[in-house]
Amino acid sequence: MTFDKGSLILVDYTAKVKDDDEVFDTTIEADAKKYSLHEENAKYHPKLVSIGETSYPVLKGFDEALAKTSVGDKLTIEVTPDKGFGARDSTKVRMIPLRKLGEDAEKVSVGDTIEVDNKRGIIRFIGSGRVQIDYNHRYAGKTILYDVNVLKALDTPNDKVDAILKERLPVEDSKIAFDLKDKEASITVPEDILRADGLQIMKHFIQMDIFKFVNTLEKISFVETHVNKQTPTKKPEAKEKTA
Repeated sequence: MTFDKGSLILVDYTAKVKDDDEVFDTTIEADAKKYSLHEENAKYHPKLVSIGETSYPVLKGFDEALAKTSVGDKLTIEVTPDKGFGARDSTKVRMIPLRKLGEDAEKVSVGDTIEVDNKRGIIRFIGSGRVQIDYNHRYAGKTILYDVNVLKALDTPNDKVDAILKERLPVEDSKIAFDLKDKEASITVPEDILRADGLQIMKHFIQMDIFKFVNTLEKISFVETHVNKQTPTKKPEAKEKTA
């Protein structure tokens, strides 16, 4: 069974450059450690993908190939530059004076990603007081291989809401809680992010996604519980000593 446009699915994958086998992305923590990609605060869990949609996008070639798969498939998907990170554009390579980097001039090295004139680029060459910066995507012109495991199709409202919250909330999955009842959803905002910057934006996109993919719902409530941690605890009364 293939997937229709708008289907929500969960996949595990590890991505590498075809030419040199450089692994640069993975949803699997063991692979992240194996290929020295592991980040301490990153969430490693299956990727939520909305087939043919922009809500949870992947590269075009990856998306098109996933649409033709079924749950349980394990395969390697090849994504060429035209449906991946694009072709290399020589006009996006610039040579600038090294002094333009200011204080960073003494710190940078070939391969570093830096921001110059509000654009991010990769340093390709340093010499003779000049630095060459490549504003192409790091993997432009490269064919990408995805080793993929298609884990699950999300068909029920409960599965969809659960996956959306796990994708959108930057907390451990065990701290995510919600309740679906009739046409309403009640979502508990984890204490860890009650004061987080961007919480309102998170809530905005969560409600947009849930209404889009679970169109039977009519109301979403976000429950926030704030505990007064300044309240002093009452000390137990000392017992009177007896002779």
